[in-house]
Amino acid sequence: MDNQRNLILAVVLSAVLLFGWDFAMRHYFPEPEKDVPANMASREDVPQERIAGDAVSDIAVTVDLDEAIAAPGRIPIEAAEVVGSINPVGARIDDIDLTTHRQAVEKDSGPVRLFAPAGTPGQQYAQFRWLGDGVSLPDAETRWQVIEGDKLTQKTPVTLGWNNGAGLSFRQKFTIDDHYMINVTQTVANTSGSTLALRPYAMIVRTDANASKDTFNVHSGPISAHDNAVDFGTNYKDVANAGSVTVEGRTNWVGFTDIYWMSALIPTDGESATSTFRSQTRGEYQEHRGVYRAELLYAPVNLPAGQQLSRTTRLFAGAKESAVLDMYQDQGVTKFGLAIDWGWFRFIAWPIWQVLIALFDLTKNFGVAIILLTLIVRGIMFPIAQKQFKSMAQMRVVQPKMKALQERYKDDKAKLQEEMAKLYKEEKVNPLAGCLPIFLQIPIFFALYKTLLLSIEMRHEPFIGWIKDLSAPDPLHFLNLFGLLDFTPPGFLAIGPLALLLGCTMYFQFKLNPSAMDPTQQQIFAFMPWIMMFVMAPFAAGLLIYWCTSNILTIAQQKYLYAKNPQMREMAEKEAAAKAAEREKAKG
Repeated sequence: MDNQRNLILAVVLSAVLLFGWDFAMRHYFPEPEKDVPANMASREDVPQERIAGDAVSDIAVTVDLDEAIAAPGRIPIEAAEVVGSINPVGARIDDIDLTTHRQAVEKDSGPVRLFAPAGTPGQQYAQFRWLGDGVSLPDAETRWQVIEGDKLTQKTPVTLGWNNGAGLSFRQKFTIDDHYMINVTQTVANTSGSTLALRPYAMIVRTDANASKDTFNVHSGPISAHDNAVDFGTNYKDVANAGSVTVEGRTNWVGFTDIYWMSALIPTDGESATSTFRSQTRGEYQEHRGVYRAELLYAPVNLPAGQQLSRTTRLFAGAKESAVLDMYQDQGVTKFGLAIDWGWFRFIAWPIWQVLIALFDLTKNFGVAIILLTLIVRGIMFPIAQKQFKSMAQMRVVQPKMKALQERYKDDKAKLQEEMAKLYKEEKVNPLAGCLPIFLQIPIFFALYKTLLLSIEMRHEPFIGWIKDLSAPDPLHFLNLFGLLDFTPPGFLAIGPLALLLGCTMYFQFKLNPSAMDPTQQQIFAFMPWIMMFVMAPFAAGLLIYWCTSNILTIAQQKYLYAKNPQMREMAEKEAAAKAAEREKAKG
């Protein structure tokens, strides 16, 4: 009766796990990022950007992207990894495509669009301006004139100018490097005859309509580094509900991040700056309906007549490539490499990523690199596996004594535990030794999960055959006959070849393990491979490749150790025969 009850309980728990896991994965874990089409529905009632001293006016925004970037007078941007244009109206950097990253896995899907003009569905742009009371200053609608250059490239800067007609002359000089960094030098010359108080500032404005999902383990939204520490603690909801969130301390950089992309403002070296996040959408937070602003403000300056003032702000607008971020950090951008949210397991995720990169450089295939990484991990853990096997052998030796104790003290659990502890000590057996490899693999497994999820270098990387993207789930599903039926199964039923291979390899791995003494444990181990097949199906293909390879290596390792210890194999076969005889007797 107890065994039947335990079996029913195991089945119920398995069902809860399957359906509950799918819900949890959808709610807490982000799926691979999907780029929002450029022609998605436009927004309404988005307030015009403002900062202290600017007027507030609500405007209905319905701007077509193609029309906006085709407007006359734009200054082209043509760099190694960035193309786009600068809008002379407001001197906005509001048109950026990333040429080395495509929108979808298809090779003809076109480059990723990062910046788009104000009012377009995916609006995101940067602007560099001034604050001052009683002074005519350039605003969001000011049309700047080209002073120098007709195209922004790595070798040719662009300078825009504007004169307020009252003694102030403004300049903005733009330069760009080989990757994603644009330098903007704001200069103002005072010929008014009097000292003026001015304050330079910069801002990034973006919508969250095309933002990647913010979850408890991967941050997406406002991001900043202040007082030499990176802050992932503020999200769009916080800003929308509060109206504004001030970044405490001295700002090292500030902006917005998605899983793969980031835009950030970096102040002039040595200049004190503060920053604030603001919501431009009134009311309570509603997902995917807000427009937000990250502001970087320098200290106010009194500018005497006859003098000029300059501030240089760097704008990062690009992909979160680990090597590029680290390069900028080496150039003085504080903690920029930590813009990738590795989380608690950074101490192991980052080294794993470095090994994967090195293996990819050798093989030119991230799938092969993952398999080689698994070989390295299992090789390092082989001595521990040997100790585990020795512990299993010791446990088998003492099993008759353990059964005798269980019979003798079956009505006294406390005494049984005490006697079992004595037995373990006398026989020098550690019952937890067999769990050590599993516990050691948990941080490695989670670190690889984070690497596959966060590393843009893994995005759209193929393996072989049908696996075109290692960072996405297996695209083939048995339930829809590998795409012949026009529907996509829910996550927990999306069983493909990789998930099936995982279940089968785990089944054969468990078959080689010594049988558990407890019938309930035996039932759980019988169910576990197939439960894990459903649980792991929605995960990235690269992660399943790692686990399947690990299972296969474990099977080979167990066969090797059985061959080296034939007495263990004989004991296992005797136990299996005895259990089979008991089952036949029970049936008779």
